[in-house]
Amino acid sequence: MDDAAPEASRVVLDADQITRACARMAHQILEANRGAEGLVLLGIPTRGVVLAERLAKAMADVEGVSIPTGALDVTMYRDDLRTQPTRPVGHTHLPIGVDDAVVVLVDDVLFSGRTVRAALDSLGDLGRPRAVRLAVLIDRGHRELPIRADHVGKNLPTAADERVRVRLEEIDGVNEVTIVRDDPASSAAVRRG
Repeated sequence: MDDAAPEASRVVLDADQITRACARMAHQILEANRGAEGLVLLGIPTRGVVLAERLAKAMADVEGVSIPTGALDVTMYRDDLRTQPTRPVGHTHLPIGVDDAVVVLVDDVLFSGRTVRAALDSLGDLGRPRAVRLAVLIDRGHRELPIRADHVGKNLPTAADERVRVRLEEIDGVNEVTIVRDDPASSAAVRRG
């Protein structure tokens, strides 16, 4: 099998559409909170952190105030540590305490809900927010846990053999969301392995 073979993918959001989705979500978050007071944005590494920063900038442009933004690593709270390759532990950065704050968890793709469950567990060890909300750029369905996003850039129903790939300028050098169909031969090998 040639690992260098290109994957068949299709772009579902380009750079302008990602920017508009982030602006829309920023306005929704501010409206739901009735302004910026008490808000804290915590991105789930890696791309969730970049998206949280983009949301904070869009909100600052509207409200004229800086929104505290940080990162919440969930590695040690994941329920798949036994089955997945070892992951490097990331960095949690809280810009302010979360007690009595309205914390908005930010991630790139909502899929099974397990990453968000891990984030809630992690957040619970750090304090007791007044409320926790979830903002995701893409909600692709296929939930395994009863978790839903409060703010969604795009609902993107997908097939089980598809992957959603979010690429952001700050990390990947390009802004786009693509759907990639898994190669049936490699998917079967992964399932057997």
